[in-house]
Amino acid sequence: MKVQPQRRIRTGLPALLLGAALLLTTACSGGAGGGQGDKGGNGGGARTGNEASQAVVTIKPDDGSKEVETSGVLKISSTGGKLTTVTVADTKGNAVEGKLSGDGTSWEPARHLGAATEYKVHAVAKDEAGRESAKDITFTTLTPKNTFVGHYQPEDGTTVGVGMPVSINFSRGITNTEAVEKAIQVTADPPVQIEGHWFGNDRLDFRPENYWKAGTKVTVKLGLDGVEGRPGVYGKQTRTFSFTVGRSQVSTVDASTHQMEVVRDGQVIKSVPITAGAPSTTTYNGQMVISEKYKVTRMNGATVGFGGEYDISDVPHAMRLSNSGTFVHGNYWAASSTFGSENVSHGCVGLRDVRGAYDDNAPAAWFFNESLIGDVVVVKNSKDKQIAPDNGLNGWNMPWSEWIK
Repeated sequence: MKVQPQRRIRTGLPALLLGAALLLTTACSGGAGGGQGDKGGNGGGARTGNEASQAVVTIKPDDGSKEVETSGVLKISSTGGKLTTVTVADTKGNAVEGKLSGDGTSWEPARHLGAATEYKVHAVAKDEAGRESAKDITFTTLTPKNTFVGHYQPEDGTTVGVGMPVSINFSRGITNTEAVEKAIQVTADPPVQIEGHWFGNDRLDFRPENYWKAGTKVTVKLGLDGVEGRPGVYGKQTRTFSFTVGRSQVSTVDASTHQMEVVRDGQVIKSVPITAGAPSTTTYNGQMVISEKYKVTRMNGATVGFGGEYDISDVPHAMRLSNSGTFVHGNYWAASSTFGSENVSHGCVGLRDVRGAYDDNAPAAWFFNESLIGDVVVVKNSKDKQIAPDNGLNGWNMPWSEWIK
């Protein structure tokens, strides 16, 4: 009886069946189509990696655009996903700050763009499955035909008195005041609230509620480049400057007693006899800031509405308090007895001095040498009105509640 052939038949049939089963299993798991294989970890991962992201990035303006407006045009958005990366920078690498929406689907610049500048934009969005989509464009902003700049006080690097505001006079009248003010940043160390106030449409001053604290460092950033200050007129200025507030000096002129009390850092350091405005040409009352200093200057009454009443070519130790011609200055032509006893000037505050401004012991010379641009001179008890806040650097005469309106 032969047994071996039967054993070979029994062994061979399961082997054929097993091979067929393995072939079927391999075919099901290796294909890209549907079926049970889609539920496997390897099969699902391979399919997800090969599919395109559902996130679509849209950027305005279009790639290669020229003469693009500096405000209101650049917008980046995503549908089918959220923005994860947005970079906007000019060709020098200066980045543009921006703000992402709460839902992560849109981005806009925080401020205007510069004029005549090429920008590169790179944006990436990610869909719910974590798949990314990116877009890159380049565009160039407009080159303005009409421009404006701001002429500012005080000068960079100077040390000033506690009353010195930041005062900017624009070369063109501004109608879009909000955009221009937003483009100017004024900060202080130690920090203090600083607010701007417009005088007309061509002057913007910044100050804190009260005088600066001695030792404060103030930094001003003028980011006017590309700001449309009025229709078709754009700023062309980007500049940073700073100044330091020196010791505190506030001098009070009492027109009724003919004395000026000089207070430094809270202590009276000197009382100086003065002469104020005569009854027919009184001195303004109020807080006035020294804006200019001249060791010798000419004063002509015709320039401030007094006709030919005076024309003095060598007024010594003159410091401007108003745009309308109010000064505190040396006086060598009045008798010495006048100071401390009479008011005889054309509206200025006069201190005894010598012709030629050579005597440093004269009261006017002493005050001139001890004063800084930005020091405050307060006039009281004069039979005149309070000086207007925009007549000189004298915004301190405006209540804070009105200043911040």
